[in-house]
Amino acid sequence: MHPTPTDDSGSPAAPSLDPVFLPLHTSVVLLAALVIGLIMGGLTALTGAPVAGAVLAGLVAAGPAVPALRALITPPRDRR
Repeated sequence: MHPTPTDDSGSPAAPSLDPVFLPLHTSVVLLAALVIGLIMGGLTALTGAPVAGAVLAGLVAAGPAVPALRALITPPRDRR
């Protein structure tokens, strides 16, 4: 077992929280934009368009989806 960390006064120290690499709101928005881009690129590829055109269609769909999703999906409130 590891000993409980203490501060200079001998009382147990509060656990340090590591900063979050990517907030949940940002992760959800980017993941949803990725899914939208993949769907649009896949549908474009199914029409018989060249692969480069399908990739461009996916990027064109995912790009504007990020600010739209950011506005639609509200970030969580702090619970204090």
